[in-house]
Amino acid sequence: MKPIPVIAIFDVGKTNKKLFLFDESYHIVYERSARFIETVDEDGDSCENLESLRRSVFDSLSEIFRLNEFKVKAVNFSAYGASFVYVGGDGEPLTPLYSYLKAYPEKLSDYLYENYGGKEGFSIATASPILGSLNSGLQLFRLKQEKPAIFKKLKYALHLPQYLSFLISGKACSDLTSIGCHTALWDFERNDYHTWVKQGALAEKLPPIVPSNKILPAIFGGAKYKVGIGLHDSSAALIPYLVSFKEPFILISTGTWCISLNLFNQSPLTADELKMDCLCYLQYQGKPVKASRLFSGFEHGQQVKRIADHFSIDSTSFHNMAFDADVIVHLKKTITQPETTNINASAFISRDLAVFKNDAEAYHQLILDIIQLQVTSTQLVLMDTPVKRIFVDGGFSKNSIYMNLLASSFPNLEVFAASMAQATAIGAALAVHNEWSTKPMPTDLIELKHYATHHSSNG
Repeated sequence: MKPIPVIAIFDVGKTNKKLFLFDESYHIVYERSARFIETVDEDGDSCENLESLRRSVFDSLSEIFRLNEFKVKAVNFSAYGASFVYVGGDGEPLTPLYSYLKAYPEKLSDYLYENYGGKEGFSIATASPILGSLNSGLQLFRLKQEKPAIFKKLKYALHLPQYLSFLISGKACSDLTSIGCHTALWDFERNDYHTWVKQGALAEKLPPIVPSNKILPAIFGGAKYKVGIGLHDSSAALIPYLVSFKEPFILISTGTWCISLNLFNQSPLTADELKMDCLCYLQYQGKPVKASRLFSGFEHGQQVKRIADHFSIDSTSFHNMAFDADVIVHLKKTITQPETTNINASAFISRDLAVFKNDAEAYHQLILDIIQLQVTSTQLVLMDTPVKRIFVDGGFSKNSIYMNLLASSFPNLEVFAASMAQATAIGAALAVHNEWSTKPMPTDLIELKHYATHHSSNG
């Protein structure tokens, strides 16, 4: 039997590390997953076990090369951002893979802000909210300041997706999707590294920028296959939507964070937008994507537990609760709906649960309050753009109350719940589609469910 041509994708999240094989129709024909116990850095802070991750990539590839039913044509990577691997001249890591949650010394960041336009000016230029170690460029600056001997030995600082590619190709690359993700490295107006990166001798530690669809020859495993340069996971997850839909749209990606992404908003970030937790990404073709963020998934989890405890029920009972327009009408008539300027938390956090007669009322109010914030957040990136559709993926796309209220809040737009398995991994495969697949780019990867406006819920 002739082996099936496939692409192997390593999808490396903070918790789960997955390997998928996709055939030319983008069906998953093989998958495996692993979780590694974190280790600690020299300060005792938790961090990724880089050696376990490295071994897992080599071992997994060796295993799939032995499977006669598949012919691996290419390998690519998607991984979480804001994390650098520092390699020396021999290609070996010089330090642990520091966590982006690691506390950042204020004196170092203050020095940068004071010398390069102040906090506001620096943030606007780099489209990066002030996020400490989550601004990965500041991690590299810290290495230079606190560990000059290691910085001197440093050949390349590689974002994690590009390090994984480097393991297999031996070629060090930088990628715009990693650089353009709140790193504080990139000047979005000049479309180049920010002045501080060049003046601080950091630019020379960053390898050449290579297009996201670039393919490299492999040096591992002896087989003939091609290697992609890797992508930042949030940007990879956008690619299936870019491929599938040509009309302007916003994608609300929901999980712990709810991120509204507008690929059709090219306007520069303003100071007010930054204060409302907006930022810009660079998508895989190098264009900026304006985004706004809410911590709503986390808040939802906390408040569901509070409601469940108050009404002495199991919190799982909310998973498939049906939308009831009459409950919404009742709540809008009887419960105060305050205007909120705090985008970090909804009004529900301070609500007295005793005013609700049952768990369904309380839960509908929770989603009402979350939607109020969502509308404010999404409007920030929607403004003055030709968007006609909103797609919602992730956890809230399966929540009929959320989806119906969102549709009612945007009566002039079409609102859809979108579902697809493994969007991030498929995006990494699509980025190099022409290099490994003989079939046309697929356009039926995403399932949509339309939600019409319920006028009764505007009551």
